[in-house]
Amino acid sequence: MPVPDFQSFFKPLLEIATDGKEHSLKEAREKIAEYFNLTDEDRAELLPSGNQTKFDNRVAWAKSYFVQAKVLESPRRAYFKITDRGKKLLAQGHERIDVKVLNQYPEFVEFHTPSKQNKSILTPSPEEGISETPEEVLQKAYQSIRSDLAGEILERIKRNSPAFFENLVIDLMVAMGYGGSRVDAGQSVGQSGDEGIDGIIKEDRLGLDVIYLQAKRWEGTVGRPEIQKFVGALHGKRAKKGVFITTGKFSEEAHEYVKSIDPKVILIDGRALANYMIDFNLGTSTSVTYKIKRIDSDYFAEE
Repeated sequence: MPVPDFQSFFKPLLEIATDGKEHSLKEAREKIAEYFNLTDEDRAELLPSGNQTKFDNRVAWAKSYFVQAKVLESPRRAYFKITDRGKKLLAQGHERIDVKVLNQYPEFVEFHTPSKQNKSILTPSPEEGISETPEEVLQKAYQSIRSDLAGEILERIKRNSPAFFENLVIDLMVAMGYGGSRVDAGQSVGQSGDEGIDGIIKEDRLGLDVIYLQAKRWEGTVGRPEIQKFVGALHGKRAKKGVFITTGKFSEEAHEYVKSIDPKVILIDGRALANYMIDFNLGTSTSVTYKIKRIDSDYFAEE
């Protein structure tokens, strides 16, 4: 089954602590996974950032919400213990514990309600229901913004000239660490133009190996025949590596074909091209930066 919504973790987590003893988050994760009959595959599902599993993130945030509501306390890092308030909460007999239930505590309301200066679409009201942790919401918002930007980049590329696209390919390869200097790359790319090869660029600054390029500013799908022509040209040059870049897409047959051939050929479609430009700050600028910070346990550790 998929990982349950964020608030579904609340009650099982509190019930683990009913004995009044300290419990670790590791123990809680195992018991909650068993409670919901989650498989290893379910637990392995990652957040959009890929830095943490969705399951682990939701357990940690459930504990954080309870600490803010003062129904749990955190005696040491990655451990929790029920408080008197937590015992009274369980005694209330709620079938489900969620944000609405936690709103009975002023400390939680203060924590969960954004200030007038910091209201954000990333903080839904309690009435809306919360299925994801704040970190998940933030990461999804980031991915959405990034996806929109990639689409806009691709449209801009398509509206510009073929010459602009050729220079963009040079700039991207240099930004990624290929081609030596921009001057060297500019001299080598775009001068071949024969047998299906558009350019040659150094793989490293010393030019110990070279990469052959094919750049197609296409709207549609690039199929296997076009890739075969490029591979044939690589064989003619006794080349070991090639990169085929297009503003369009590659067919499944094209992708399958390059998996089983020698030389090595990398396919970069329009969406991947736009994402590389974002990653390497080509044609983009930073609008705003948010830093997600965590507690520095070493600072608070007393000898």
